[in-house]
Amino acid sequence: MNKTEKTEVISSVKEMIRNSSAVYLTDYSGINVEDISKLRGELRKEKVKYKVFKNTLFKRALEELGKYDKLADHLEGMTGYVFATDNPVAPAKIIKKYYDEKRKLSLKACYIENQFYEGTKLNMLAALPSKNDLIAGILGSLKSPASGIVRALNAVARDLANVVDQVAKQKAA
Repeated sequence: MNKTEKTEVISSVKEMIRNSSAVYLTDYSGINVEDISKLRGELRKEKVKYKVFKNTLFKRALEELGKYDKLADHLEGMTGYVFATDNPVAPAKIIKKYYDEKRKLSLKACYIENQFYEGTKLNMLAALPSKNDLIAGILGSLKSPASGIVRALNAVARDLANVVDQVAKQKAA
């Protein structure tokens, strides 16, 4: 790889990091091409990119950006890089599922929204709800009190109608 190609790769890595809400480093040693293709397909469904670069080029990109410095300590061996934009916990769920099935593709480390996590935190990260799940939960919580108020108001109106109806029946009798 010549100097121009290296510069282009570093520039591409920097752009992916800038556009990502999460960056994961995985150890993909021992995984065959068929499995890595399936894994990439699963990640693609979640709009997540899985790339492989030379560790030295990724490290240069980190240095030039001046962020995610703790990832540099984990740039050894066969490293796959995962870049998530919309759903930063989706890669953790996919990596955990694959690791549980095959005992391969371990998490080395990651940054989610500028927070660093060691690879040992994979189970915790995979258990986190997605952004959409959190939003749905909040909206459900907000909707619950409002629907309770509506039911209470409807009950008062219904009860008032019953009282008026009973009074009308008594006067008619």
